[in-house]
Amino acid sequence: MSFLIPEARKFLVCLSLMAGASIAVPAMAEFQPLDDTTLAGVTGQAGVTIELETKLNIDHLIWTDEGSLGINGLRLSGQNDTVLDNMKLTIDIAGSGEVLEHGFSEIARRANAGLLDTSNPDVADALAKYSVGGSFGKQFDNGDLVIHLGASDYGDPTSLTDYLQAVDFELAIDSITTTGSEGSASLFSNILLQGYIGPTDLVIRNNGGATRTLANGNVVSGSELQLDTHFEISNGSLNWDAADVILLFNFAAVGIEGLQIHNRRGADTLGHFGMAHAKANLSRGTSAASGKEGLSVHDVEFRADIDMPVFRMGDTSIGSVQFTDFAITNTNLMVYGH
Repeated sequence: MSFLIPEARKFLVCLSLMAGASIAVPAMAEFQPLDDTTLAGVTGQAGVTIELETKLNIDHLIWTDEGSLGINGLRLSGQNDTVLDNMKLTIDIAGSGEVLEHGFSEIARRANAGLLDTSNPDVADALAKYSVGGSFGKQFDNGDLVIHLGASDYGDPTSLTDYLQAVDFELAIDSITTTGSEGSASLFSNILLQGYIGPTDLVIRNNGGATRTLANGNVVSGSELQLDTHFEISNGSLNWDAADVILLFNFAAVGIEGLQIHNRRGADTLGHFGMAHAKANLSRGTSAASGKEGLSVHDVEFRADIDMPVFRMGDTSIGSVQFTDFAITNTNLMVYGH
């Protein structure tokens, strides 16, 4: 309720209008109209950056059906049980055609600035692949959610080694076991993996209700989660107590020491900077074979070289094992309950 008399109220209104006009006139002189061409080049630049350090311990992780599968004594940390740190997550929702950080785009940015030698085939490949219209990254569609994991500090900007080893990790698992009415059995034990995390991307593609059909006939949603990661295992060991590989080879009582997973030799090293590469897309899907709906894991790809310098059968080493250009391609999975 106002207690001003009408004349005073009119005076204050006039005074407010005059003050607003005195501010607005010079301010309007600074504004320039944007035509359609200019507006087309404007994209959202806001996003969220998270600097992350963590250490994860899980005593028991158990999946129970008629029996149970247990993962015991899991630890994720930095190497030598230190804190997993120097990680940076950038999270963006893309505008139409927006170029955002992806893969080795930081390498392309440095190469363009003359900080890295483009006579290196990997550097030249990154510059060609991630240079998009004056920006560096990958172009996305409107509404795509893009999460990029890199390092907070890459060290010397002219050093590829500093870049590739900026984020180190260690994964340790005491054992993986199964339990049923007949007792329990150990599948794997004393697992230790040390290495480096390269650029890792999670993208949720916004494609509405559209679907597409895979080569095997499965129908999958066009809105999907896309995972793309590079990594290296520099030292690993495990005991393979009782397990089948591709239903053909039984590796019971196998011990592996000095395990390395990388991509430094063979015919498919280009663009990977010596790191193993894995990617997969996940979405809702319908199986062409059974008609069942479930989780579709499709367009799966894994490329690496694998070295096992100590390969034991029981307590005796039988020598070393190497895989060159180990590749899993053209792989699709449909996962559903029964």
